[in-house]
Amino acid sequence: MFDPSRPQAPKIIAIANQKGGVGKTTTAINLAAALVEIGHRVLIVDLDPQGNASTGVGLLSENRAFTTYDLLLDEAPLSEVVQATSIQDLLITPATTDLSSADMEMVSNEKRSFLLHDALRQPAIDAFELDFILIDCPPSLSLLTVNAMVAADSVLVPLQSEFFALEGLSQLMLTVREVRQSANPKLRIEGVVLTMYDQRNNLSRLVEEDARQNLGELVFRTVIPRNVRISEAPSYALPVLEYDSASKGSQAYRALAMEIAEKQTTGGVKQ
Repeated sequence: MFDPSRPQAPKIIAIANQKGGVGKTTTAINLAAALVEIGHRVLIVDLDPQGNASTGVGLLSENRAFTTYDLLLDEAPLSEVVQATSIQDLLITPATTDLSSADMEMVSNEKRSFLLHDALRQPAIDAFELDFILIDCPPSLSLLTVNAMVAADSVLVPLQSEFFALEGLSQLMLTVREVRQSANPKLRIEGVVLTMYDQRNNLSRLVEEDARQNLGELVFRTVIPRNVRISEAPSYALPVLEYDSASKGSQAYRALAMEIAEKQTTGGVKQ
């Protein structure tokens, strides 16, 4: 039941692509940092058993006593799972390899597709005063990814600027459609962001042209360049905006954050 006394719910964006190595976790970390920089309070939900988003914001494995696994399967309180990072107003629910077994353990639960949805909508979430929740999905269309889509308002798709980039999108879009029909009719595509873009490379330009022709306004104006600073930042457990604020990678993620913030005020792309 709607409670008018509760604050406005945070915008929940699942960052998903079943293909690995497309810049999904990099986008989750750096988009979160860029949204914080323009005044928002952001939670990253690390839903990838590799736990790279957790590592990328400086959370050591020994400091992950409670994780997204506990939130989903043991109904651990949010107050125990959500952790602060070194960046003010950037929070995370961390992940470990425990999540690898989550799909199998969730299968027997009749609410298996709604576990993350329910966890992120409990009244305790209000205490964190969040504007955005970014879910870093695993590189597969697993039950974990379905949980993310059922929980989310929208899906952001990182698309690597390489040959056959668009071919993998059809299955992802089919999954989004199935989730819309069965569990989350309000789910929409937030947008497709081209990553690892090299403007000197004809292939990158051809992929961009193909994506814009096929997907139209769903493709963000911003493209994320192939940038050495973006690649180096995770080894220092920092978003690129903290590692090298003036880099082209930082500038690109700032532009992406502004586009997303702008969509919240204009209502986004009609789908």
